[in-house]
Amino acid sequence: MRRHDLIVLGAGTGNALIDDRFAGLDIALVSAGPFGGTCLNAGCIPSKMLAATADVADSVRESGRHDVDAELRGVRWRDIRRRVFDRLDAAAEEGEKGRRESEQITVYRGTARFTGPRRLTVETEDGPVEIEAERIVIAAGGRPVVPPVVADSGLPYETSDTVMRLEEVPRRLVVLGGGYIAAELSHVFHSLGSRVTVIEQADRLLAQQQDELVSQTFTDLMRDEWDLRLGRELAEVSGSPGDLRLTLDDGTELTADTLLVAVGRRPNSDRLGVAAAGVETGEDGRITVDEHLRTTADGVWALGDISTQVPLKHVANREAEIVAHNLLHPDDRRTMTYDAVPSAVFTRPQIAQVGLTEQEAREQGLDHAVAVHRYADVAYGWALEETDGFCKVLADRRTGRLLGAHILGPQAATLVQPLVIALANGMTVRELAEQPLWIHPALTEVVENALKDLDLEADGT
Repeated sequence: MRRHDLIVLGAGTGNALIDDRFAGLDIALVSAGPFGGTCLNAGCIPSKMLAATADVADSVRESGRHDVDAELRGVRWRDIRRRVFDRLDAAAEEGEKGRRESEQITVYRGTARFTGPRRLTVETEDGPVEIEAERIVIAAGGRPVVPPVVADSGLPYETSDTVMRLEEVPRRLVVLGGGYIAAELSHVFHSLGSRVTVIEQADRLLAQQQDELVSQTFTDLMRDEWDLRLGRELAEVSGSPGDLRLTLDDGTELTADTLLVAVGRRPNSDRLGVAAAGVETGEDGRITVDEHLRTTADGVWALGDISTQVPLKHVANREAEIVAHNLLHPDDRRTMTYDAVPSAVFTRPQIAQVGLTEQEAREQGLDHAVAVHRYADVAYGWALEETDGFCKVLADRRTGRLLGAHILGPQAATLVQPLVIALANGMTVRELAEQPLWIHPALTEVVENALKDLDLEADGT
């Protein structure tokens, strides 16, 4: 039994919490997958590098709206893939090398399972290794969900973990799912040459994640780009590799050379045997943590996709900061809050949001005001020839405090940030609209004008 001061399970965000403040501790870092975790290797970073490339291709195709005669002569997929993953794979390898060269860190490559309180067995290439520590951080992430109709078919399929490393762009790609992962990867492969069909059981894309106006607008726009099969479920997968036949619940049959499954992700807690450590989980498999990110087991913390209520990388990064502080300062613990968590979808158009959707405001019975301002009504929107984008804001009608904000259009992920700051700091919409100067004619004017358009009571100004 090898004893350490601290064990960290996961080499993604968990690895990031180990810094110079932990110098002098004997630390074990356990990971079955590549260093950098999902974000670096199969998630936010490669998908956004590919999305940016797809945007370039689309910009060429759409250049005529600016009276520019340009022609897209081709897309070099293998060169794109090499550019993306040569860089990211090198970063993962360098990250692992740096940890292995540290005198205070022992890297265990393999799968881990708890065998008791603060005790684990790691299955490595050289055989099982037993380790224990007074303190453990669980940051072992999650994985794609694959429904039985696909898994039991015996036929090949891709997930977000694998699809970005395909040898060729699929000719006929069917995407199962209508959430943000499905939307982003549909955008990438459609723009790079695939004929994309999306199967989604809801009546709109992004229906569970976005404000109703954003979801409906995005769905309407994508009808012209993808073959949408909404309100449908996949009933059967048959055929052969490269010639798949997908039968929907209404009897419709689709054909594809590639099936991408993007119906969600699940935490990896079931692979760790956490019950043996006294670590409780919810019905969805997420590890239960308190406001300090402590689990139900003494000396064990959890962060990231395996436990968080908001599985986003920037949330995991903040959770890592909280856990690191609390490990080092047990008598001065910090709390984790999720009151103003922004998110973005890197499709075309781009989407970003923070706070409540309008449907959530209604469900909570809030007396709220809503305003929508279009890109087409600000000067830089004219410059972009942008006709679909908008900024939608919600505020408490009485107090004037911002409740939520939703942006669809170019640069949405950047434009939402002042709204995030306002919501996090309890600013009123008038304070945000009128105290700072807003650059003219920048796209930020769409945010400024949406705020000014809100109809509030006098005492809420």
